[in-house]
Amino acid sequence: QVQLVESGGGLVQTGGSLRLSCAASTSIYSFRIMGWYRQAPGKQRELVAQLTSYTTNYADSVKGRFTISKDNAKNTVDLQMNGLRPEDTAIYSCHGVAGYGSNYWGQGTQVTVSS
Repeated sequence: QVQLVESGGGLVQTGGSLRLSCAASTSIYSFRIMGWYRQAPGKQRELVAQLTSYTTNYADSVKGRFTISKDNAKNTVDLQMNGLRPEDTAIYSCHGVAGYGSNYWGQGTQVTVSS
């Protein structure tokens, strides 16, 4: 059973930083896509940042502030978030698509940015 476990959420003031980490229970080489999504209260879930074999994609709202990275040795995918704004408040979830097509989600971690 593949599991994705997030950590690193919390409460931060506007302009602050947080680093989220997603630990996979298997090698991240087995995923062809890994990324972070978020869902704010009353809003649809949206893609924040994504890594594929060839590309790195960011939502326009986070470009220049957030950075996604992976550590193959630790089987983790991290999201460094700088310059946080109240509108970044949401539950952030790790997502992976395995090479054979199955989708996996973490349980989510709350990020709250106070004004």
